[in-house]
Amino acid sequence: MKPPLTVLIVEDSADDVALLVKELQKHGFDLKWRCVDTEADYREHLTSGIHMIFSDFAMPRFSTARGLELLQESKLDIPFIIVSGTIGEERAVESMKAGATDYVLKDNLQRLFPVVKRALLEVQERAECRQAEAQFVEAQKMEIIGQLSAGIAHDFNNMLGVIIGYSELAALESDPEVTKRKYIVEIRNAADRAAALTRQLLVFSRRQTVQLVVLDLNEVLKDLDRMLRRLIDENVELTIAPAKRIGRIKADSGQVGQVLMNLVVNARDAMPEGGKLRIETADIALDEAFTRAHGNANPGEYVMLAVSDSGTGMTAEVKAHLFEAFFTTKPKGKGTGLGLATCRTIISHSDGCIDVQSELGHGTTFKIYFPRVDLPLETMEQAAKAEPLVRGTETLLLVEDEPSVRHLARSILEAQGYNVLTASNGQEGLRVAHDCKGEPIRLVITDVIMPLMSGRVMAEWLRAVYPDLLVLFTSGYTDDAIVEPGMLEPGIAFLPKPYTPDALGQKVRELLDAAP
Repeated sequence: MKPPLTVLIVEDSADDVALLVKELQKHGFDLKWRCVDTEADYREHLTSGIHMIFSDFAMPRFSTARGLELLQESKLDIPFIIVSGTIGEERAVESMKAGATDYVLKDNLQRLFPVVKRALLEVQERAECRQAEAQFVEAQKMEIIGQLSAGIAHDFNNMLGVIIGYSELAALESDPEVTKRKYIVEIRNAADRAAALTRQLLVFSRRQTVQLVVLDLNEVLKDLDRMLRRLIDENVELTIAPAKRIGRIKADSGQVGQVLMNLVVNARDAMPEGGKLRIETADIALDEAFTRAHGNANPGEYVMLAVSDSGTGMTAEVKAHLFEAFFTTKPKGKGTGLGLATCRTIISHSDGCIDVQSELGHGTTFKIYFPRVDLPLETMEQAAKAEPLVRGTETLLLVEDEPSVRHLARSILEAQGYNVLTASNGQEGLRVAHDCKGEPIRLVITDVIMPLMSGRVMAEWLRAVYPDLLVLFTSGYTDDAIVEPGMLEPGIAFLPKPYTPDALGQKVRELLDAAP
């Protein structure tokens, strides 16, 4: 018996459906099927649980062309096989160009089994390829993080030194109104720098599907400036030269950073005695001759990101293998050979291309071309200066295992007028809620990951007893990092750490005011 096969049959003839099902079952498939003949039903049943789609070509209420269009919009990797008695060769070719996997004539159904077998094998191969690409990306991230670790530890120690030093001076100061305020400002500045560095690392190291948004490449480069400089040696002179005005691109900012970091590391390694490294951006138009030589690229307007070094350069033989997985010219233990293969995969997500120019002894230039898009930016805008927080009188339960964070959050909320109950873990939170005899608890603010009982489990128990209870989750991990492994459901109320007093107060008030 072959593995289960769940199929969607787009057909308006019950007899033809029966013949198709009989032919598949004859070859041993454990078949489950659903038949539809309207767009509404097709949309409803077009899910990731479908292994294959069989569609008649000509039907009164639905068409193959529309079925292919909706399948492509869904981004699902499902083979689409036309089974028709009327399709001609010309229309079959047009359908294949539009995304159909193959076609079978109804009077030649014995051809169906080899077509299905080949289509399922191709889906498996594509899935394995995507998995390998994801492993390449993660392996290359680990290589870059290893390069960054020493510099990051150095920066964090400097920031912690500022925080500890000014905190001790503030504790010793006899004039609380003048000098202490200056010390507190310095402490806040150091903490902001540490939080920004942590956010950069979380964005870079996150594991999630690619999120393409409209970006200004100059702004991405500006945000990565300090981190890129950490990757190079003191004897390398880095120049960053963004164009004054460039078009916008659609890309994943974290992955653009990964490409840049990899190219900077390669450039540094190509200049062991030091040299010059230049990163620049520019608008550029690519003609048909260039794009023909670069695979999938199309002629048109692009934004270029160039990374040039004055290093050792490379031979034509090395350039020929440059983007192959596991190919490296570095000594054993110094590189995985995944970096440039990963770069090309990332760039392809944005429909871009990469070009390399290099001569032995005369340095190397990598040029990345992202298609320009005429769309508004989707990056987060700077929040306007917060209005005075609306005070409240509700009873809140704060569950946090880190004492310093718990005491800070309680102080913030009590200063806004709330009655705050506290607990150090999920089990204690349940006990506090059970023992609460006064005003009912309206909102629980809880860390996600805690000893003894997690915030998620505690919240489930509390909601079973108090179904109208509001819950706000907080965590030092990103929301992607805690949603993806199943710790939290998508769409929950979430506040990332570290949060400011304004952010906490506004989020709490927002949830309370939105509740029925």
